[in-house]
This record gives sequence, C-alpha cells and structure tokens, in this order.
Amino acid sequence: MTGTRVDDQRHHVVIIGSGFGGLFAARALKRAPVRITLIDRTNHHLFQPLLYQVATGILSEGQIAPAIRDVFRNYPALRVILGEVEDIDVEARKVHLDEFGKQISIGYDSLIVAGGASSSYFGHDEFRANSCSMKTLDDALALRGNIFGAFELAEAEMDPEERRRLMTFVVVGGGPTGVEMAGQLRELSRRALRRNYRMIDPVDTRVVLVEGTDGLNRSMGSYLSRLTARDLTRMGAEIHLNALVTNLDDKGVEITKQDGSTEWIPAATKVWAAGTRAASLGATLAGAAGAETNRAGQVLVNPDCSLPTHPEVFVVGDLMAHGDLPGVAEVAIQSGAHAAHSILRRLDGEPTKPFKYRDLGTLAVISRFTAVAKIGPVRVGGFIGWLLWLVVHITFLTGFKNRFGALTRWVVSFVGRGRYERALIGRWVARTKRPGESA
Repeated sequence: MTGTRVDDQRHHVVIIGSGFGGLFAARALKRAPVRITLIDRTNHHLFQPLLYQVATGILSEGQIAPAIRDVFRNYPALRVILGEVEDIDVEARKVHLDEFGKQISIGYDSLIVAGGASSSYFGHDEFRANSCSMKTLDDALALRGNIFGAFELAEAEMDPEERRRLMTFVVVGGGPTGVEMAGQLRELSRRALRRNYRMIDPVDTRVVLVEGTDGLNRSMGSYLSRLTARDLTRMGAEIHLNALVTNLDDKGVEITKQDGSTEWIPAATKVWAAGTRAASLGATLAGAAGAETNRAGQVLVNPDCSLPTHPEVFVVGDLMAHGDLPGVAEVAIQSGAHAAHSILRRLDGEPTKPFKYRDLGTLAVISRFTAVAKIGPVRVGGFIGWLLWLVVHITFLTGFKNRFGALTRWVVSFVGRGRYERALIGRWVARTKRPGESA
C-alpha cells in the first residue's frame, strides 16, 4: 500500500486550491522530504485561460480540467481531500473544512493558500443573476448552453425583434478574456454554424464588446491594442470604448458612454469578463491572522509571499497582494513554486528569498490563425502571434492526453469549421419550459 499515514512525522505542507498556484507548488515538492495534503472543493485542475473554448464548443470540459487525483497519481506523499475550507486557525495551525457534510480539521506545519479569484461586478452584484462569468467550469458550461440555446430559440421565434435580441451577445470587458470571447462568438456565427439553420442566418449575429477604458488589451501596449480593435472590427464585432455598463437585466444591457449618453442594447446573452476580486478565503485568512487586505480583497504579504504575522503561511496567485502584479496564470505558477521552494529552504536552515515575477508575456487569440502576443519587447500579431499562442497553450496544458486532444480539436475547429461540443443538456431544456409543461 502506498500513500501518506496519519502518524507520518515528515514536515506537513497543506495546499489550499488546485489551480495553477496549488498545482505548481505541489509539483515543486514532489521529491522533497515532506508529506502534502491538497484541499479543493472541486476534483479537477482547471486551465482557466481556455474556458471560453469550452463555452463556444471547441473543447470539452475534460480537456481543460483533468482530475486532480489523476494528475498527482505518481505523488505517493500527496493526499487529495475534496472539501470546502470554512476557517483557518493560524495559532493552532489547523485548517477546518466541510468534507461532504462532515466537519474535519487538518493540521499543518506549512500552509500554502492558493484560493484564486472570482468575478468583480464593481459594486453591482445584482448584475450577476443575468450575466455569465468566466471563472469556473460551471460558468463555461452554463454559457455554452446559453450561446447554442440562443440560436435554437431564435430559430423557433416568429417575432423579428425578439429574434434579434436572441442573436445579440454582449461581452463586458476588453481584456484578453473578453477579446477572445468576442472573437470566438464571431467565428462561431460566421463559420461554424453556417447552413445549420433554416429560419435564421447566424451571420446576422450581433456581437458587442464593451470596454470602460480607451483601448482593448491595454496591458499589451497601444500597438497591439489598435491591432486587436482592427481585427475584431473586420470580423464584424461592434466595439464600444470608454463605455460603462450602468444597467443589466434579463432583457439587455444599458451602457453609458464618455459623453454621458446612454444606449440600450437588447441582448439575451451577456458575458461578464470585466474584472476579478480575490476569493472570500482571503478575508477569512486575513481575519484569522491579523493580516491586511487591499480593495480587491487580496492579502498583503511579505516579499517572500508569506504572511507578516505567520511566516509559515504563504499566500500565492490571485489571492496575494505583492506589488503591482497582473492577474494572470503565470503569476500563480511562479508564486506557487516560489512558496514551495521557500519551505524547502527553511527546512535546510536557509533564509527565504524575495519573490520576483518574470513576465513571460501575454497572448490573446482573436480568430483562427490570428492572435496578438507581447513577449518582452516583442509585440506581434497575425499568424505569428497565433503560432506563439498555440505553442504556449499546448505546453501548459496538463497531461499528454489533454494536449493531443486539444490539438486535434483545434485542427477541426480552425482548419475546418466543426464544433463537437454543442449538446444542450436537460438542465437547459428544462429552463425553457413554460410553467405547467411536462418535459
């Protein structure tokens, strides 16, 4: 029998969260003289940058969300626990969690908290009920149902105005996620769904991208920002810059422009990709440890990513406030590995080192064979940018099977025009039933 034992006296590292931060922290500890407990409320590691491809029918959920237990099957010193962390007792060094309705406590010697982030609605949490965020697998699957369901409803709709509303998609947020989502919606409507319907023409789909600043992909610089806007406009996307969402309900979206004028956009599907906020676990930890948080709910940490009051606790990824770092996967990857290496340095009697983020670049795919990429001083677009995007995403997908499967689907979707993942599940069908109707 392999695995960890209750009486194991090795240094115990508990990792909360199986995202990029938790994954790379555990990988860095594979051959270390420690035992590891990984806690998450889901059973998968999510490759979040490709959620939009699940939502638009290119990839299946399994291709971007491999099971945690399978990922760590060759880590005999690592145990996975599915549960919801409810509290952290930093004085007793225990994590209290709910495991399928059972309250349990896990002791630790070192703790790495990689709880991630959730969508931020900038003080308008009421928008959540009538929009789709892009943070979890559930979000992507729900959005997939909304997208393909909208075309089915439009095909059956007799009223021209309501049909136009059903075929209007509003994407809020002009960063990489919003840009990729808007681009794929146009790809879907003008290529993948052609000749699929008889009462509607998917080419007539209206895709609206709303951004509160003066440019798309602004973190990539002005040149790539202009390139992104040009390519999306050529594809038929409608772009509103310097515009804020001031109302959103099940019927549509109201935007307020820079000159104070407003515009109502009737739309059935609204995608929220406008911002993030640290997960609530950050506030729980800060309250327990006497630590501070910033306006985004991130926990302020020491230069080595540890808590000022409890150096045995590390906070990484989207949950930490460590200078002015971007909210990208690479920050979580590097900070998670750094926290693990810091633990090992302490076990060797050596001081920890400050965390220094190495910006490896930012990429955003706009359409098939077209992307923008910023890597150091290099800024490229078009096919070269797309090739860079392809290489990076194939590299970071977890597992050979997922890499091969994703590459196969990309060939089908980008070279051809197929979308395998278009099934509407019973949950969506049930939602369209009128009261009193049977399924």
